[in-house]
Amino acid sequence: MSDTEPTTAQAGQGGAGYRVLARKYRPKDFSDLMVGQEPMVRTLTNAFETGRIAQAYMLTGVRGVGKTTTARILARALNYKTAEIDKPTIDLRLPGDHCQAIMEGRHVDVIEMDAASHTGIDDIREIIEQVRYRPVSARYKVYIIDEVHMLSTAAFNGLLKTLEEPPEHVKFIFATTEIRKVPITVLSRCQRFDLRRISAADLVGLFSVIAAKEEISVDPEALAMIARAAEGSARDGLSLLDQAIAHGGGAVEADAVRAMLGLADRARIVDLFQSVVKGDVAAALQEFSAQYEAGANPSVVLTDLADFTHLVTRLKYVPEAVNDPSLSEIERTRGREFAENIAVTTLSRIWQMLLKGIPEVETASRPAGAAEMVLIRLAHAAHLPSPEDAARRLAEFASGEAPAPRSLAPSGGNGGGTPVAYQSSVLARAAEAAPARPATAPVTMLRSVPAPETRPDAVPVGRVEMAPAAQPEPKVKIASLADIAELCTKNRDPKLRALLRAFVGLVGLEPGRIEINLKPDAPKSMVGELQKRLEEWTGIRWMVILSREEGGPTLAEAEENDKATRLQDARQDPDVAAILSRFPGAKIIDVRIRAPEAEEEENQALPAAAESAEGDILPGDDIEF
Repeated sequence: MSDTEPTTAQAGQGGAGYRVLARKYRPKDFSDLMVGQEPMVRTLTNAFETGRIAQAYMLTGVRGVGKTTTARILARALNYKTAEIDKPTIDLRLPGDHCQAIMEGRHVDVIEMDAASHTGIDDIREIIEQVRYRPVSARYKVYIIDEVHMLSTAAFNGLLKTLEEPPEHVKFIFATTEIRKVPITVLSRCQRFDLRRISAADLVGLFSVIAAKEEISVDPEALAMIARAAEGSARDGLSLLDQAIAHGGGAVEADAVRAMLGLADRARIVDLFQSVVKGDVAAALQEFSAQYEAGANPSVVLTDLADFTHLVTRLKYVPEAVNDPSLSEIERTRGREFAENIAVTTLSRIWQMLLKGIPEVETASRPAGAAEMVLIRLAHAAHLPSPEDAARRLAEFASGEAPAPRSLAPSGGNGGGTPVAYQSSVLARAAEAAPARPATAPVTMLRSVPAPETRPDAVPVGRVEMAPAAQPEPKVKIASLADIAELCTKNRDPKLRALLRAFVGLVGLEPGRIEINLKPDAPKSMVGELQKRLEEWTGIRWMVILSREEGGPTLAEAEENDKATRLQDARQDPDVAAILSRFPGAKIIDVRIRAPEAEEEENQALPAAAESAEGDILPGDDIEF
């Protein structure tokens, strides 16, 4: 980093010479880039030492991690030249002939282009025409294209051939925040480097060094706040540090930074978390009101609460995370205590409710009121038992045993208890307070089913099954798909009947429950429509289940199968075979099964009818039986 610029105090005297920290302390060589980007620096170091220098590089990462700065340092390394060294190198401790001009963006052979404002094929065509000319003074002509994902499709296509086979004196360096928008054909021609977010610990160290050079008094807690707010971006963090210095009048203090960022005191966030997990609604609302009156943003308070919930959960599995320098002392000590005493299920429930509550607060017309409602829900949920505890207690209650008073005392490990005590008379009081059930109302039967023991040390837990409530007798008996089709005809619903015949295969059927398989081209709304009509026509509730089993044939398929079977039987009949042989070219088109009475009358009239009709049948006529 540069340390030749004037300090803040000196710059304040001149006024016009002040440069923001993000520009003043921009990295100048690869040693500065070692902060957070060690894998990339190691790869480039080995490549330069072995002479395996690529023709194009793709730098990607979130805003402010150093993509453009890295591109300039890389261009400087490619064109490095001094009186002793005249080759590409990553050892840039001594300024070279071209270094200053390249880092200031004014070297004639290092062309920087912003793809956000030069998106068309004409801009790329200009580059293609210029690459044929050798550099003026440097070793390589380097094209740095920032935000390359903004190029149009035609521009990308126009660049492909040159990018694949550039002249030996040309290098391309691309930078983007949206790597997914870059065509794969371009990515395959580049060496890709993903610049990582800088950790909060590295940012705190960077800010401390810069504050010392600027001769600024800083509070370590304030630097931790700025590092967290920067979210892995060095530029964002330095901009916030610059703002904090101005806000504090030359000093960076925790209270001033907290007020500037609209944050709540981390200690007070921990107190709010404790009130929530205890289920103390009044204390939680009082603490939130105090933070809100002190200037904290409601959504930021809930976000900080979610961050602390995540920290406590993480400490349960990664205890060494307590050494993170971006954490305050109170977060370390009390976070460790909560991690030892609160169950993962409770932390997970708080996390999920906060994830849903934060967007509600951000979009609400009254953010403070919405935040209070979220806190009330959180505190209320703290009294709720976990699902396994609820099942166990219901099993005890159903079996008639009086459950012993239990207190889910804090315990360590991943399956630790929750600090909320449950009294044994909760279910009894709930049963007494329940309204009387009418004598004719359906009765829900509870029975305890012992669960299998999955491991030697497992505690048997009863499982509660609820028998379905009795339904009234249906107005119409249904035993097959044909009965449902008949109902469609009787109730004048030809559309549902046609869909039923064409697309529905029966898997299982019992009163109030039908399991079906649908053909792939069946309408998606058919299941809901069938359930609605069955309930309307039968007078009972129906459950229509869509099954993956193959099921039986549809009504249309069953009729086709029956018809094919009847035709085959008719061809094998001696009398029919005799008729077909008597009249060459005749064929059977349909077979109908007559009722017994009609069949007897037909048998008596058949000989006379055959004699009178014999002379009228010609070869090739269709005969219908």
